[in-house]
Amino acid sequence: MSSKTKLQIMLLMLMSFLIITWMTFIISQNFTKLWSALNLSISIHYWKNSTKSLFPKIPLIPLKSLTETELRIKEIMEKLDQQIPPRPFDHVNTTTSAAHSTATILNPRDTYCRGDQLDILLEVRDHLGHRKQYGGDFLRARMSSPALMAGASGKVTDFNNGTYLISFTLFWEGQVSLSLLLIHPSEGASALWRARNQGYNKIIFKGKFVNGTSHVFTECGLTLNSSAELCEYLDNRDQEAFYCVKPQHMPCEALTHMTTQNREVSYLTDRENGLFHRSKVGVEIMKDGKHIDVAECNKSEKIEEKCQVGMKPPVPGGYTLQGRWITTFCNQIQFDTIKMNDCLKGKLIYLLGDSTLRQWIYHLPKVVKTLQFFDLHETGIFKKHLLLDAERHTLIQWKKHSHPFITFQLYSLIDHNYIPREIDLLSGDKNTAIVITFGQHFRPFPIDIFIRRAIGVRKAIERLFLRSSTTKVIIKTENIREMHIETERFGDFHGYIQYLIMKDIFKDLNMGIIDAWDMTIAYGTNTIHPPDHVIGNQINMFLNYIC
Repeated sequence: MSSKTKLQIMLLMLMSFLIITWMTFIISQNFTKLWSALNLSISIHYWKNSTKSLFPKIPLIPLKSLTETELRIKEIMEKLDQQIPPRPFDHVNTTTSAAHSTATILNPRDTYCRGDQLDILLEVRDHLGHRKQYGGDFLRARMSSPALMAGASGKVTDFNNGTYLISFTLFWEGQVSLSLLLIHPSEGASALWRARNQGYNKIIFKGKFVNGTSHVFTECGLTLNSSAELCEYLDNRDQEAFYCVKPQHMPCEALTHMTTQNREVSYLTDRENGLFHRSKVGVEIMKDGKHIDVAECNKSEKIEEKCQVGMKPPVPGGYTLQGRWITTFCNQIQFDTIKMNDCLKGKLIYLLGDSTLRQWIYHLPKVVKTLQFFDLHETGIFKKHLLLDAERHTLIQWKKHSHPFITFQLYSLIDHNYIPREIDLLSGDKNTAIVITFGQHFRPFPIDIFIRRAIGVRKAIERLFLRSSTTKVIIKTENIREMHIETERFGDFHGYIQYLIMKDIFKDLNMGIIDAWDMTIAYGTNTIHPPDHVIGNQINMFLNYIC
């Protein structure tokens, strides 16, 4: 073999060695990356599974559902912002004046017939006598006959140009007085709307943490602007949140009680505050005291269909006569004690909400003597209340709704659930009825909190109907309340907005509606806790829905 041939063979072997070495290096690098990726994937999978077992959490609401809820809140907020646009003013003289506004009866007659509609055209003017060019005034229309203990609300149509149509249905015969109150001018309503949605700190929450014989109070709230360590009480499914400053040397689970007080804060300017002086709230527009005479005229219309869930009450949905509430959209039965006993037999009734519904559970044993309170060894008026009639297998329970709940009294947070969670605990059947009311305690807070809760309640009702379509669910709307107390925090303008939201969110569900807003205007109560005869008529309407 020549030296040239040997050299070629050696070069070939060297090249082969280099190629093999290079390929081995590349394969080893890729294998390391592949193994690392595989190992990382296995590690993440193991970590996810191990944390699920070590740290169980409430599953987060699916992105789709959260998006739907947020979009619905946004949609309602945008609609409300359009209905209540900003109305800045330089001087009180340019705001709506009851004294300068004029109310004219359209097509007046000497005598009207029962069942007729009477219309009034209202033209609003400012304190200088100038016609207003926009609407938005918060008005309340009512007709009454005190001698007959009769009353009904009127319907207000806003044309958004400074004119309003006020419509009354003449439900009874006799002399009828007409009333039209300017609760707030549009400028005041706009200011209240802006102030409401500006902050959460009109109410101070104080949480009591207990550890053995020692206890400590810390600040709590729907939101907290604090650099301190916080206890978070979250319901991820319904996107509900409540927070407390964490006390030293105590766990978050040690929170047992809550109390509240008003914070001296206002989001109204001094000029705006002037619109809510006692003398400027609820001013009568028809000061000359308009009276009309209503005759029977042999008109007689009998409603045959019995009151039942799924019916949507019109406005007004009824009237009072001799103190009784009489519905206009269905045939209502009057329940005496015997009929009430028969109706309640075998029933499980759950009252979920605030103290306006707690009035029901106080009223019922006064009428149905066989119902007795069962001692659950709890204290305070905001404890869970339970009425039992063992012989007739009747159970009636009241529970307060969860945050926000406002009272200076200390109340327990044990067994303290949001209404949707309470509904989820009930299996339901044809002999189960649920009554829900909330709103009064939400008035001092931005409206999105209320909208979110209403949507959560609706979803819980939908889940209930999936497992038991025969369960009776009734919504009781808010009562009107005192006109001149804490207008920025608790005024009826806030309640009216919530009333409209409730009607919108629950409008297509197969539920019963007790329109307490309409009823308490008709009765002219103007108090957060109406008298017994009003409560009795609310309960009578409820019994019509369930029996």
